[in-house]
Amino acid sequence: MKTVAVVVQEGFAPFEFGLACEAFGLDRSDDGIPPFDFRIVAPEPGAITSNLGFSINVDADLAFADEADLVVLTPIPKRSWGRIDPRVAEIVRRADARGAWLLSVCSGSFVLAGSGVLDGRRATTHWMYADVMQSMYPLIDVDPDVLYVQDGRIITSAGTAAGLDASLHLLRQELGAEMANKIARRMVVPPQREGGQAQFIANPLPQVSSLSLAPVTDWMMQNLREDLTVEQLAAKAHMSPRTFARRFKADHGTTPAAWLGRQRLIHAQRLLEQTELGLDRIAYECGFGSAAVLRQNFSRTLGTTPTAYRARFSCRDTDVAASAVSAA
Repeated sequence: MKTVAVVVQEGFAPFEFGLACEAFGLDRSDDGIPPFDFRIVAPEPGAITSNLGFSINVDADLAFADEADLVVLTPIPKRSWGRIDPRVAEIVRRADARGAWLLSVCSGSFVLAGSGVLDGRRATTHWMYADVMQSMYPLIDVDPDVLYVQDGRIITSAGTAAGLDASLHLLRQELGAEMANKIARRMVVPPQREGGQAQFIANPLPQVSSLSLAPVTDWMMQNLREDLTVEQLAAKAHMSPRTFARRFKADHGTTPAAWLGRQRLIHAQRLLEQTELGLDRIAYECGFGSAAVLRQNFSRTLGTTPTAYRARFSCRDTDVAASAVSAA
């Protein structure tokens, strides 16, 4: 992925627009991250007014989006959800047809939906508007409980900051976990957030707040190779297994097993990128047990094999590889 076009239309949301600029527009070559040819485009170049009343000046029309490797759709006002600009809709359809990436932020998913590319696919949008999207576009499988959805080369994200989660997810696939982590560190955000939109839907607060589980999660990270059980983790936290599982989900938005599986996969990505360890050793170090289980997790979560991932994202040099092997 080398070229990125962000489509801006009248009534755009400044924060979501800024997320796309932050994720794909900044030059981070001083961190060893290849820059993108990043351009902001509009159906009609000129002053484009935001939903807060101020305007930005966009010089480029939609022509660049017809060539871009990634086309980002920013939110549009509710009044436009049922009548997508036909010029933008055509750009979206052509991007889908030629296999480019499409990424929507928040209600930008309505642009994809109105263009027809989400028919028969799974997608998401802000939880407040999920029912509206499902009603307007019954051929789409709208999931209101996730931060983002990838279906093929189309990524839809939930409200506001979830657009950053989706962008980092895409960058991880295109640049590798280590590069995506560097970008996340520069943004001062977690490289991957667990949980879904259900965390943000108003619920009564529990009567008793859970204690910090940071010491337990730190211990889990240091013992990924071990066969960790909820009973074992609960004992570390001085809780019953049932209480621990409930409080862990309240703190992290997911189960201990799902969180642990994600950390093991991230560690496996890092070892594939930075070391020459064989798959059996990596599987052992990450707690997968065998190379076959490692391959299953890679295929299910990342849509590729460990070998293919290493071939694409290996960034090790002699010193990095040697230090990682000796540390193991």
